[in-house]
Amino acid sequence: MKRSLIPLNALRVFDAAARSLSFTRAADELAVTPAAVGQQIRALEETLGVILFRRTAKGLELTPEASRALPHLRAGFSAFEESVSALQEGQGALRLSLGCARGAIRHWLLPRLKGWLDENPEASVQILALDAPVDFAQANLDLALSFGPAPDAEGVFGRQLAEEVLVTVAAPGGASRALGWRSMEGPALALPDAGQALDWAIAGLGEARVPLTLAASALAAGTIVETGERSPTEEAYWLCAPAPQWKSAKVKALVDRLLA
Repeated sequence: MKRSLIPLNALRVFDAAARSLSFTRAADELAVTPAAVGQQIRALEETLGVILFRRTAKGLELTPEASRALPHLRAGFSAFEESVSALQEGQGALRLSLGCARGAIRHWLLPRLKGWLDENPEASVQILALDAPVDFAQANLDLALSFGPAPDAEGVFGRQLAEEVLVTVAAPGGASRALGWRSMEGPALALPDAGQALDWAIAGLGEARVPLTLAASALAAGTIVETGERSPTEEAYWLCAPAPQWKSAKVKALVDRLLA
């Protein structure tokens, strides 16, 4: 059975006029003119085929039909308000599911997320390590940090962290062994991801060629130094999510904190 459209705005006007039994006071409450209130009431009466008010010597009074319907109408408005509150609570609640390129969890996400968690001790966050571009059609995530080319999945919007470059780094006085996280030739120690390659470089176990985004903090702290030329890369880190999720208050707040 097809549902008919409910004239919610006109019903709100009716509720306000019924409470005050005055179009003028209802207009003040709703920040409209008395004429607009009268027009909405007449249109509602025509739509419903029911007279809602009668004018008497003492002023407006409700018809019996309107009086009987009013408690049910107000109960419906209360239910609407509870439903809207439940929706807002779910969107505003600090429960987040984040995907993150595996190598960036410790060296990029953790330091920035820690500040947000300190500010929101009641937050609940689930982290999913990503080894490939995230498929939002399969993964139930609020936001993801991916590494690679710009997201091209339909409906997914990405925000690039920076124009990425690769840097070769090692601890001062550390070993010269190559620490790789992709296919390499020659003597090397192969590691699962860029983050672990950077960890081993910081520990003095060799040289790692990693994205500057990951190495920036350790370079600034002096725990590693650059040992080679920088080189550009077409890949980058991207914060990404389906376009509607960028409108979520909790996603907006987290992104602002991560990029601060």
